[in-house]
Amino acid sequence: MDKWTKLRDEIVGCRACERLVPYREQIARDKRAAYRNEEYWGKPLPGFGDPQAQLLIVGLAPAAHGGNRTGRVFTGDSSGSFLMTGLHRYGFANKSSSDSRNDGLILHNAFILAVVRCAPPDNKPLPSEVANCRKFLLEETKLLPNLRAVLFLGKIAMDAYLKTFPLSSSAGYRPIFKHGAEYEADNMRFFVSYHVSRQNTQTGRLTPEMFGGVLANIQTYLRLHQ
Repeated sequence: MDKWTKLRDEIVGCRACERLVPYREQIARDKRAAYRNEEYWGKPLPGFGDPQAQLLIVGLAPAAHGGNRTGRVFTGDSSGSFLMTGLHRYGFANKSSSDSRNDGLILHNAFILAVVRCAPPDNKPLPSEVANCRKFLLEETKLLPNLRAVLFLGKIAMDAYLKTFPLSSSAGYRPIFKHGAEYEADNMRFFVSYHVSRQNTQTGRLTPEMFGGVLANIQTYLRLHQ
């Protein structure tokens, strides 16, 4: 068994959070009417993408009827559609849709994970739940040998990553969450975006143009650091 398979099995089998385990399983049983004929995943989600990726995209958590249903993070919901449309436009994905884990979506030079691996009630994980998943963030990231850039989708994702991988004292600062911000430390460039949640995209807080600007900067940076 290779390291990826072993870690995936560990993530999928996790039952550490007393609140999240019954919630994700209840959602998988009760289902949403539109998906009543589908078999929900109802388990924690490993990351997915290119194991040789230079770009790591860090999200918050699976959606109850998105990733928790389909078995792949950012799949089967509006957040996934918004994200993949942008990634496809800038060459990080082979298609602009993300509907199921068997839909043929392939990420190019990018890997996506969430800091919390189970769907939380109201999309709001507790600090203890973020802490319980930290080992998975650590281990998956360590299996990506070519990382040069990290894209944070939201403040919780940024804070969780930086708590897991603290910047060295030579950085001289701690990144502040602000959409469009960029930071460089420890041979890594960090890019910051509002989360691609419906709450942000449907209110205009995060537009395709705003998100595209961040992805364009990432694309340029990686081309200069091949």
